Amino acid sequence: MQARDSAKVAIVINDNDPLSVKIGRYYAQARNISPFNIARIRLPHDRPVLSSGDFKHLQKKIFEQIPSDTEAIVLTWRSPYRVDCMSITSAFAFGFARRYCATGCRPTAPNPYYDGGAESPFKKFRMRLSMTIAAENFDQAKALIDRGIGADFIQPQGTAYLVITGDSARDTRAATFDATQQAFGYRLPTFIVNAAGIRNKDNVLFYFTGAKQVPYLDSIKFLPGAIADHLTSSGGRLTGSDQMNALEWLKAGATGSFGAVVEPCNFPQKFPNPKILLKHYLSGDTLLEAYWKSVVWPGQGIFIGEPLSAPFAAPEENG
Repeated sequence: MQARDSAKVAIVINDNDPLSVKIGRYYAQARNISPFNIARIRLPHDRPVLSSGDFKHLQKKIFEQIPSDTEAIVLTWRSPYRVDCMSITSAFAFGFARRYCATGCRPTAPNPYYDGGAESPFKKFRMRLSMTIAAENFDQAKALIDRGIGADFIQPQGTAYLVITGDSARDTRAATFDATQQAFGYRLPTFIVNAAGIRNKDNVLFYFTGAKQVPYLDSIKFLPGAIADHLTSSGGRLTGSDQMNALEWLKAGATGSFGAVVEPCNFPQKFPNPKILLKHYLSGDTLLEAYWKSVVWPGQGIFIGEPLSAPFAAPEENG
């Protein structure tokens, strides 16, 4: 897959949002992304939801500005995070389509890239993997970008924590935990923990749980390139949520996270599968690639973080 090649990555900057402008400029410089791969738009940044009609107009305008062989799209804002009933990252990946939405507890259209190989998703599926560098301020965004880049190729020796909280509505991924531990316990310490959350840990590389609020985040230290998320109804509502939103993981030091932007019900297929995510990330995929490969039904979930971080890639693989 060519998303690791900066020539295949496009950045989208919202000129109406000063923070988006600063993030976009810094990321382009840090990742050596060409000015020809930067799309500039103007849209309100104080509302969380775009209409499908506004999005289609926006997408057309962006695609007119970026190379036709672009593989990955990097957004540079936390709002808007949703397009009608889809997340904004899924809308950019697939184009807006109601088959990726659901009213009530129903499946959505599947991700053709799920558990995929190294092929180009744009060439094969006409989808552009998308992620947003979301932050509340520039210092947070810069720290996220810096640790994502700093994690490249370092082969970190960290620990994976698979947490069962006792919240039956949000513990549905626990069915995958034994298989995850069996598959990767030889590669890195992988613990299944029965608790509200982990605390006083300083080598966290993966953290998957289910909860409205995740406690003790101020007592743990994430390694560069770490991935963490929680299964809950509105973790992807990056502004104004009554549950913990996924930005809290990044503020605590994670490099990537995921959350639902509309009520997904507790289908584990609508959230990252830890076993699949670890399989691809530990094999050298970028954070963007591994995360996208781990969700069967991603239409209602948003991917946030530093997309090109590749801690387990070999240096010669870098484009």
